[in-house]
Amino acid sequence: MTQADAPTRQRLLAAAKQLFLEKGADQVSLRAVNAAAGLNPGAVHYHFGSREGLVSALLEQELGPVWNSRWAAVSEGRATGAQEVRRLVEGLVEPFADLVATRDGRVLCHLLARAALPSGQLPNAPTAFTPAPFEVRVGRALPDLSPQEVSERCALAFTLVMETYGRPTAKGPAENASFPATATVTAFVLAGLTAPPVPEEPGGSA
Repeated sequence: MTQADAPTRQRLLAAAKQLFLEKGADQVSLRAVNAAAGLNPGAVHYHFGSREGLVSALLEQELGPVWNSRWAAVSEGRATGAQEVRRLVEGLVEPFADLVATRDGRVLCHLLARAALPSGQLPNAPTAFTPAPFEVRVGRALPDLSPQEVSERCALAFTLVMETYGRPTAKGPAENASFPATATVTAFVLAGLTAPPVPEEPGGSA
């Protein structure tokens, strides 16, 4: 990206954000984004490659600072075992719980879930949106689990959290959204991650 491209990209991101927040993530076309930004019909594809690239850039801009700040706080101290895993789970769950307290946050969480759930990875994601650092820390805290089991449990944890907080938003801005208590989600994810190792089945497969 050149310096000349930056203002145009920002116009597109600003237009996309406004339309997503006004109409909901499922109701906005790329044609509408281009038009709202006052640009030609191919602008999004030229600057972001695809709708997914636009959404990924928007999420990095809007949510990246939230997660980076939260993970920086989590990384400042270290615990061991289940206590360390609790800190990690709180660092995962609490930003989502804070975001869905507002409609704007719910729209952004829905965008994140839509982008990440099909593949388990957000395209071109910053570190804060990937399971990798979380998985490494969990593996260190729970050495009795095999790497495969750690990976599978972390994938389940991320899927559960995104499914919980990334549900589609209603069309009206005044919908009464209901989410589980933050402590309930934290306890549920923590229990799954710290459960005893699964005994191997005959033949060596888990």
